[in-house]
Formats: sequence, structure tokens, C-alpha cells
Amino acid sequence: MDPALVTMLIFVAIIILALYVLLTVIPVMLWISALAAGVKIGIMTLIGMRLRRVAPVRIVNPLIKATKAGLDVGTNQLEGHYLAGGNVDRVVNALIAAQRADIPLPFERAAAIDLAGRNVLEAVQMSVNPKVIETPVVSAVAADGIEVKVRARITVRANIDRLVGGAGEETIIARVGEGIVTTVGSAVNHKAVLENPDNISNTVLSRGLDAGTAFEILSIDIADVDVGKNIGAILQTDQAEADKKIAQAKAEERRAMAVAREQEMTAYVEEMRAKVVEAEAEVPKAMADALRAGKLGVMDYMNMQNILADTDMRESLASAGRPRGSDNDETIGKR
Repeated sequence: MDPALVTMLIFVAIIILALYVLLTVIPVMLWISALAAGVKIGIMTLIGMRLRRVAPVRIVNPLIKATKAGLDVGTNQLEGHYLAGGNVDRVVNALIAAQRADIPLPFERAAAIDLAGRNVLEAVQMSVNPKVIETPVVSAVAADGIEVKVRARITVRANIDRLVGGAGEETIIARVGEGIVTTVGSAVNHKAVLENPDNISNTVLSRGLDAGTAFEILSIDIADVDVGKNIGAILQTDQAEADKKIAQAKAEERRAMAVAREQEMTAYVEEMRAKVVEAEAEVPKAMADALRAGKLGVMDYMNMQNILADTDMRESLASAGRPRGSDNDETIGKR
């Protein structure tokens, strides 16, 4: 191969490689696009962005939009917001939308809102077009014990000045739900709530629930009101059931005490009977001692035995006409 041709091919390859590296490091086409749009930005500035690990397209394109919209935004502001982790394109879109809607929104505030994690463009759009938030079904109980289920729609508008540090939609929903529960609970009965549901919205709206939030409440509309359970009757029924169980427990306690007392008395009766039997067992001994001591004669003893036999016979004849199992039969049997 001709050495001159080889040298030319190598020279062309070096030129192509140099152009590729140059175009990669220096965004020439982006610089040309900026100049065509009337944005004055130096080529060294773009090279510096490369060295600072900033994507030039993320800065130049929003800068072109801002310049065309007539915004006074500098390259350093956009680059600083990008390095801080913000969304430059969204901030510029929000600034353009705020300018068109005649809403005062400086770049510093828009950047702070974006860095705070809020969608600044959505906030500007919500300032122009209010958003409707629908609450879940809120259950409240009127003074007569009837449950009332309420669902409301809240129309809110973003407050740009309170977006940083202001509470979100969850706080608005929670406060409105609390206001609904308080208003329904102060009603005389559930019929008053059903007849005038606008009293709920008026009462809740007058409490200034948007204080400390990132929104301004424009209106609260009651979307639906339904009657639920009779909570008062359910509570009374539960209380009566609890009282019944307490009374049954006390009655069972008294019955157990009575049974225990009956068992004690039965044992006491058996104890007394044992003492009686023990005392009767001493009678023959006493009679034997009396016979030995001469205090009791044999004829006296025989007469006493005859009297006892006659008494037993009379009791036997008297109990012949009574049904078996009576107290006298039992007494005679024991004797």
C-alpha cells in the first residue's frame, strides 16, 4: 500500500477522533441553538458545566424557555438549583405559568418550594384552577344517638406563600372530618342534620381550618348524608346486657353462699345428733351406778322399762295410720 495513502488515512482518523472528542466535551450544537434563540452564553461556560458534572442541556434548554418568556433568570441561578438537586425545568415552567397568571413568584421562592419536595408547577396551576378534595365517609353521632354518615367535597386553592412549611391535603381532610363530627354531635337530633346539611359546611368553614396549611379553603360542600345505626340504642342494649350479667353473677354468688351455709348447718345438725347419741349412751351407765349405790331399786327399774315399752307400743299404734316416710316414723326408727 502506498505510504502516502496510509499517512492520509491516519491523519483523517485523528481529525475525526479529535472532532468527536471536541464535540463530546464542548456542546457546540447546544451553543449554536442558544445563540439562535438569543441566549448569550459562552462556550467556556458550557465547558465549565461539563467539568462541574452539570448536564448543559438541563440548563440551556430551560434558559432558552425563560428568555423567550421574558424572565430574568441567570445561568448561575439555574446551575446552582441543579447542583442542589432541584428540577430546573419544572421551576422554569412554574415561573412562566405564574407570570402568565399574574402571580408574583420570584425564582428564589420557586426554587425553595421545589427543593422542599413540593411540585411548584402543580401549586401554580392549583392557584389558577382550584382543586376539589373529597373526604372519605365521616361517621358522627347526633345527640339522639343516631349515626350520621357525611361525605364532603373541599375546594382548595394553593397558597404560594405557605407552600414551604405548610401542611398538606391530609391535614385539611382531618380538620374537616373533626369539624363534621363536632357539628353533628352538637345537633339536637339527626333530623336537624338531614334537614339542613348546609349548617355543617357553614360551621366548619367558619372555623378557619386552613390556618397553617399550604392551601386556602374556598368552600366546603356536603356531597352526601346518610343515616346509619342507632348507636344510642346499641349502647343501651350493651349496658343492659352487662347489667344482666352482673346481676346473674351476684345471684350465683348468693346461691353458692346459701349452699355453703346449708352444708354447714347439715354438718352442725349431725354434730348435735352425735352429741345426743353420746349423751344417751351415758344413761345406762348412770342407771348401773345408781343400782350399785342403792339409789335405784330393781322394781323401779322394771317399772321404768314397762313405761318405755308402753310408750313405744303407743307410738307404733299411732303411726300405723300415717304414710310411711313421715317425720314420726323416722323418729321412731331412729329410737
